[in-house]
Amino acid sequence: MMNGTSGNKQGGNSEGSDWEGRGLSDRDWADQAIRRIRAENNRSADTHLYSVPLPEHWGVQLYLKDESTHRSGSLKHRLARSLFLFGLVNGWIRADTTIVEASSGSTAVSEAYFAQLLGLPFIAVMARTTSQEKIALIEQFGGSCLLVEHASDVYAAAEELAATCNGHYMDQFTYAERATDWRGNNNIAESIFGQLQLEEHPVPDWVVVGAGTGGTSATIGRYLRYHSHPTRLLVVDPENSAFYPGWLGGTANPPAGLPSRIEGIGRPRMEPSFVPSVIDRMVQVPDAASVAAMRHLRVLAGLHAGPSTGTNLWGVWQVVAEMVAEGRRGSIVSLMCDGGERYAGNYYNQEWLAYHGLDSEPYEAVIKTFFDRGQWDPTAI
Repeated sequence: MMNGTSGNKQGGNSEGSDWEGRGLSDRDWADQAIRRIRAENNRSADTHLYSVPLPEHWGVQLYLKDESTHRSGSLKHRLARSLFLFGLVNGWIRADTTIVEASSGSTAVSEAYFAQLLGLPFIAVMARTTSQEKIALIEQFGGSCLLVEHASDVYAAAEELAATCNGHYMDQFTYAERATDWRGNNNIAESIFGQLQLEEHPVPDWVVVGAGTGGTSATIGRYLRYHSHPTRLLVVDPENSAFYPGWLGGTANPPAGLPSRIEGIGRPRMEPSFVPSVIDRMVQVPDAASVAAMRHLRVLAGLHAGPSTGTNLWGVWQVVAEMVAEGRRGSIVSLMCDGGERYAGNYYNQEWLAYHGLDSEPYEAVIKTFFDRGQWDPTAI
């Protein structure tokens, strides 16, 4: 099952290199660790909320929150910060703890950053298909990578590894939905609504996100309900993921799907952090459509994003088309989850796409027709 572990390279983020906290008591060390994480957050600016140009006569504004600008480069920076604080306040993470995580890459990159900030060793358990760019980033932040054959193998391998190395298994797929305060406290939903305050339509009709752990959709869905916003939550899911069929059937244990080909979202099982009841609508997105929408964004807005952002946008274009057809004015918000530079060797590589049978051209034609004529017709593929 396990293919080997990459080396631990000390480097990258130097912020934790001058901290000598090993002589402190467990409680004092945890207090200092929490202070360091909160200080890192205090130094960090909020991420941009870009206005994406759409035809003015449509009467719809689209905003993309660019999560790639976090120090660790993705939406998962927020989750990693919350998971570390959750582990610290529960007494699970101490000065001698090895941090272990099961990940498809981006969460591991962000957790490696925070582990290095606290001077802790970090090991990511990931499928062997994870992009080399993400593996290099984990190592840049001082982490190591244990590669397994299949995405479904990461859970047991991470749990076993943590048990044998004085480690704490972060288990993002269980704790993502409970580690973040959904009522506010600087979560992503509160940030979005704060940034929209001066816009023409400050309360969006839709927020569109993907499901990786389920933590982001749970946080946003709960926030919308807690604050009585009329905004609806659309969750997009790639092919071969268990979330969409599980949401349709209302069962916690749908048949496990094949591995997702869109890194960062889609899972082979319904994760504990996925909360179907807060979701108003789900859309299953073909993998090639995710690639098409990712590429189109670069032409449309000059934003170089990863494939999970493309998945979001394929869902966005559907609800934009519905609003245009119904003559409804309003706004939609989605996320730019990470940057395209992490995927130079796969989703931006034509040979890799061809090898995996991902032909984005028919889907790009659908998007082009939509922008030319205002008509959304994916059945034309």
